[in-house]
Amino acid sequence: MKNTVVTFREAKQKGEKLTMLTAYDYSTAKLIDEAGVNAILVGDSLGMVMLGYEDTLSVTMEDMIHHSAAVARGIKNTLLITDMPFMSYQTSVYDAVVNAGRLVKEGRAQAVKLEGGMEVCDHIRAIVKASIPVCAHLGLTPQSVNAFGGFKVQGKGEEAAQRLLDEARAVEEAGAFAVVLECVPQALAEKITKSIHIPTIGIGAGAGCDGQVLVYQDMLGMYSDMVPKFAKQYAQVGTQMKEAFAAYRKEVADGTFPAPEHTFKMDETILDKLY
Repeated sequence: MKNTVVTFREAKQKGEKLTMLTAYDYSTAKLIDEAGVNAILVGDSLGMVMLGYEDTLSVTMEDMIHHSAAVARGIKNTLLITDMPFMSYQTSVYDAVVNAGRLVKEGRAQAVKLEGGMEVCDHIRAIVKASIPVCAHLGLTPQSVNAFGGFKVQGKGEEAAQRLLDEARAVEEAGAFAVVLECVPQALAEKITKSIHIPTIGIGAGAGCDGQVLVYQDMLGMYSDMVPKFAKQYAQVGTQMKEAFAAYRKEVADGTFPAPEHTFKMDETILDKLY
């Protein structure tokens, strides 16, 4: 069944857990779609895991559109959510709507995600008014890494916890259909989940959320630059890839690849007629 913002809302009502993974290309998106995952997030995390940046801040609208469109061509039933990159919406409500529209028109996104709470509620309202679904993002918001002073758990103290709860209610009221909670204490994430009517999607926020999201390179052991505490590795694909690359290099070097079964035949008497 096709996943939509409506099926997300229904899943919360039924108590059914939602699954989300990142993807940035056609072939990976196709595999995730075939596995039955509910949503794909074309995250600005592509800046780190695909483009090699130290953070997400350098990612452009053109980057997001390019990768989102590739993912869109690989899916049938998965809901496609695309991140709005740094400074594509913070500058004004007008810019937020225009850039969200570009992600839908050019990137073929079915929803957009933006980071922030109270300060982006007007942006959420305007984008939703333009008939574009919005997923909010609270807690550790990577685009604010410089303001946070690094990648740190958010909402541990009473004041910070109350602010996150208030912001979750605010983005729901503004029209968000879901909210990602990143690096939030499990107890607080459960409190937020029970306090709002839209699904919460956790990443480092415990099992009490309505769903979970992971960066696929993290969960497959493909990204060793930084290994988050919350990322379970379901396979060691990175190790398998390195072993395969090394085996290929060796076989080419010693002449065992390509073997006869990998080559094409011809009538070799023709060669005698060539000059």
